[in-house]
Amino acid sequence: MKNKLLAEFFGTFWLVLGGCGSAVLAAGVPDVGITWLGVALAFGLTVLTMVFALGHISGAHFNPAVTLGLALAGRHPMGQVLPYWGAQVVGSIVAAFVLFLIASGAAGFSGTGGFATNGYGELSPMGYSMSAALITEVVLTAFFVLVILGATSGNAPVGFAGVAIGLALTLIHLISIPVTNTSVNPARSTGVALFAETAALNQLWLFWIAPLAGAALGAAIWTVMEPARLKATA
Repeated sequence: MKNKLLAEFFGTFWLVLGGCGSAVLAAGVPDVGITWLGVALAFGLTVLTMVFALGHISGAHFNPAVTLGLALAGRHPMGQVLPYWGAQVVGSIVAAFVLFLIASGAAGFSGTGGFATNGYGELSPMGYSMSAALITEVVLTAFFVLVILGATSGNAPVGFAGVAIGLALTLIHLISIPVTNTSVNPARSTGVALFAETAALNQLWLFWIAPLAGAALGAAIWTVMEPARLKATA
């Protein structure tokens, strides 16, 4: 169990440092910044690399919503959900702190600003409403969990789960960065919110409730389809 929690800590650390770090440090560089497309790819790459690096240790969740979804689908022990959540949140907070240390070393640093946080209304990159943010996070998390359950199922092609999962997260970011700055991961949202200069903490509740609800929805969809698939192939 200790090794599993360490894997979840370091995997979530890498996700936040790589994904949020790309947004904070590289996206806004004049003329050569990576823009939203680069940030979306960075998030996908963090998960893809850590699935292959640590997936055999902990299952490579790196996300409380994924842990809940897998548990509800019978793929992960329910008794390990809270310890996994703890490791993921701590990993995110430590990564956000390291990112703060790096960002504050820039010439002319004047504060963290939004610090790659998630939000709706005035904190949404394009001003989307709370209801739009809620729908976006629920639906995209549901499909993310569905991809994970499908890509890691017994009859899926062996060895390609990390690719499918990483590309799914990239696609999710391409869709939703303008809406919420993309969470689908309560731990990711929590770490950076602690260091932002905006009201991100006041909106953090949505980026816990919506991804967890989406994870439950994705697990329910898979649970309905999986028995039918097994019966059809029997």
